[in-house]
Amino acid sequence: MKQNSKYNWLILPAFSALVFVLTLFLRQRAEFVEKWYAQKVYPLIASLLSNISAIFPFSLDDLFYVFLLLIPFILLVLIFTKRLKWKAAGKFLINLLASSYILFYLLWGFNYFRSPLQDRLGITDREPNTEEFVQFIYQYVAELNQLHCDFDSIDKAETARLIEESYQQLAPVLHFDYPMGKRNDKKITFSNFYSKSGITGYFGPFFNEVHVNKMVLPIEYPFVLAHEKAHQLGVTSEAEANFYSWLVCSNSSSKQIRYSANVFILLHFMRQAYGLEEYKSLVEQISPEVKADIRIVREHWNKLRNATMDKTASKINDAYLKHNNIKSGIKDYTGVVDHVMNFSLDSAFQQRYHLAPH
Repeated sequence: MKQNSKYNWLILPAFSALVFVLTLFLRQRAEFVEKWYAQKVYPLIASLLSNISAIFPFSLDDLFYVFLLLIPFILLVLIFTKRLKWKAAGKFLINLLASSYILFYLLWGFNYFRSPLQDRLGITDREPNTEEFVQFIYQYVAELNQLHCDFDSIDKAETARLIEESYQQLAPVLHFDYPMGKRNDKKITFSNFYSKSGITGYFGPFFNEVHVNKMVLPIEYPFVLAHEKAHQLGVTSEAEANFYSWLVCSNSSSKQIRYSANVFILLHFMRQAYGLEEYKSLVEQISPEVKADIRIVREHWNKLRNATMDKTASKINDAYLKHNNIKSGIKDYTGVVDHVMNFSLDSAFQQRYHLAPH
């Protein structure tokens, strides 16, 4: 028995190695992940964890990350005060990291290997020509100009309610069983620190929590909130979460919510259009009011951002996304352009969308 207990500390590291091998296997089994994990297992996990975490007004994920960061220092103190040996500290740290790795994938991370959005929603993937792309932006800009509204303030509680209402209405179109738990947004505990890296929000997989940076401007809040709620629903791709956010916000009865999402999606379209002959003409079509809103947001984050931290965070996020089956890394965010175009050009999906209760 003593011989066996000597190696008990290797159980979790061995299990984490098996989980790693499983991720390699599931990368090639999207339909299996979609059917069994994304549609059956994860909804149960999301409902259980989100209902528990909703009891607490503060972020449990933030506390967990602080704990992970502090543990090495606590272990060093215990070692130097002779309360713990190096070997025991090392085993504890390895087991903690192994446990975190296992929990990440079991509680949410396996969603990275589910079917892509086009397959899930039945949207035809097509490549528009340049003329179609440019004409779409012209029309998009014209509609956005008409949609412009003031954003001096926003009722966050009402905004959250309306976004949730849109998610409920579009659940049949987006193929998930509403409600899949609770999506009460929580402020990021260290919002000022996150702002230096340009992070407006994040989803905490360990306690199924939606977070919005308290530094976001009122005009950003609806789009960021809907984006993070999409992650809670098991959407891992940033491009897909952007698309969910845009579609859900565009479906809202609130003009503020519709404008918020559409102004930020426009930025992705303009980045894609940069370099085209028509780019200058497209920019000129954007109304002064919309341009002013974009400038305010840009200046706001430029004041908060720390260039070194922003660059470092981008590199970490890029590596993280690529490791988890998002081949384009941080460029995945701009992939929302393809999704919006596919949605707009797919008449069959358009019909299903408009048949959804509004």
